[in-house]
Amino acid sequence: MAVTNSSATCNGLFIISLLGIVSSLFGTSSAQLNATFYSGTCPNVSAIVRSTIQQALQSDPRIGASLIRLHFHDCFVNGCDGSLLLDDSATIQSEKNAVPNANSTRGFNVVDDIKTALENACPGIVSCSDILALASEASVSLAGGPTWTVLLGRRDGLTANLSGANTGLPSPFEGITNITAKFTAVGLNTTDVVVLSGAHTFGRAACATFNNRLFNFNGTGSPDPTLNSTLLSSLQQLCPQNGNASVVTNLDLSTPDAFDNNYFTNLQSNNGLLQSDQELLSDTGSPTIPIVTSFASNQTQFFEAFALSMIKMGNISPLTGSSGEIRQDCKVVNGQSTTQAIELRSGSAEKAVNLAEM
Repeated sequence: MAVTNSSATCNGLFIISLLGIVSSLFGTSSAQLNATFYSGTCPNVSAIVRSTIQQALQSDPRIGASLIRLHFHDCFVNGCDGSLLLDDSATIQSEKNAVPNANSTRGFNVVDDIKTALENACPGIVSCSDILALASEASVSLAGGPTWTVLLGRRDGLTANLSGANTGLPSPFEGITNITAKFTAVGLNTTDVVVLSGAHTFGRAACATFNNRLFNFNGTGSPDPTLNSTLLSSLQQLCPQNGNASVVTNLDLSTPDAFDNNYFTNLQSNNGLLQSDQELLSDTGSPTIPIVTSFASNQTQFFEAFALSMIKMGNISPLTGSSGEIRQDCKVVNGQSTTQAIELRSGSAEKAVNLAEM
């Protein structure tokens, strides 16, 4: 998207770009998504989502980053249908148990709090998948980032895809080529890779997600040469060999709880925490390099691009119309008891490798 200093022109370009995304990406089933979907049935939905997150932030400053990650991990598997939120049941193998999610994805309790508040205000109206989309926008906005108009009308899926979560979600250990391929598989492009990686401007990551860079990178017996030496020293102390892999640290060294473009300036100083982050700039010849450079020097451009990429990602294969359902409880499909799901889930995810991030 072109960048200009004129706010009126920026707004016009944003609307044109948004209309282009809507017309080019939406098929018949998803054309029902719109910004005013709940205006007559739950007009305070956005305010309820925002206020619940504001309350959660008082005791958990990283919750905003955790919530946007839920939306990301949901949309990349089966589309944006809330499948990530489902617990194990007699017929469902939860995506929560996938390697990229187990002991890692968090914020499910806040999603439940939002759902409870919405059910009290407008029972049976707002889907769990729409909650994730709204929570992402509110989380970014509350952290000082951009706002955008969230298109709504998604319905909730009736099943999960554990194998899809294990194979389709990008990994912090992957190179740009593999990550871009996973984005391409869901209709996103190289620009979206860089833009959405910028969400790592807030939140935390566990030692397990980057300790491969600290001592024996790619079997070389040495640390990752693209890791800033000062950062390397501090991370080696935080995450010693054979240490506790679940210890977390800030993804953004400078402003860990603010949504800004410091993620990109950090990359310019080799202060990207994850391998997948630093490779956006350090992978020689990568088409991601000029995009990183541009966002590092222009926060407005990053914010505008982020809003567009979030809208684009939020419309990956949504269920609309009569497809799926509006879950009464985000953890279970309608008609299934929560008790049954809890019993089946007990102990299954706790043994997985901890890859906590954000």
